Amino acid sequence: MPKIDLDAIEATNRTTYPMPFAAEMGGRWFRRLGPPSGLTDFGASHVRLEPGAISSQRHWHDEIDEFLVMTSGEAVLVEEGAETVLRPGDCAAFPKGVANGHHLVNRAGEDCTFVVMGTPDRGHCHYPDVDLEWDSEAKTYRHKDGAPY
Repeated sequence: MPKIDLDAIEATNRTTYPMPFAAEMGGRWFRRLGPPSGLTDFGASHVRLEPGAISSQRHWHDEIDEFLVMTSGEAVLVEEGAETVLRPGDCAAFPKGVANGHHLVNRAGEDCTFVVMGTPDRGHCHYPDVDLEWDSEAKTYRHKDGAPY
């Protein structure tokens, strides 16, 4: 049956970020929807942010498109020089190669949820606010000067 039973997929707040960046991810809970549903051409995650939580470090991808749909609550989309409130039904698109770092922040007093979809992990992920870069080919984080963590 195509309907996905979210309760059957364990929510986790694990992260691959190195410290100290990993410490900021404690209020983000996600479920990877692709593997249990058989999707292989793109990824999808159901994400819940607790009040005060962030979705990720602010980032942009050089080879990955992302698309997000808010499903409940309210979050603030933080981009280069702009903030936009997102509510249920609102959508946001982040085309690959556009150097507009983004993430969501839950500044409300209740949880919010959204679904984010994207192409498979490839290329580099850039983090403009912190000394961090992801290299998907090497499967490693590096400092912006190229030194490994």
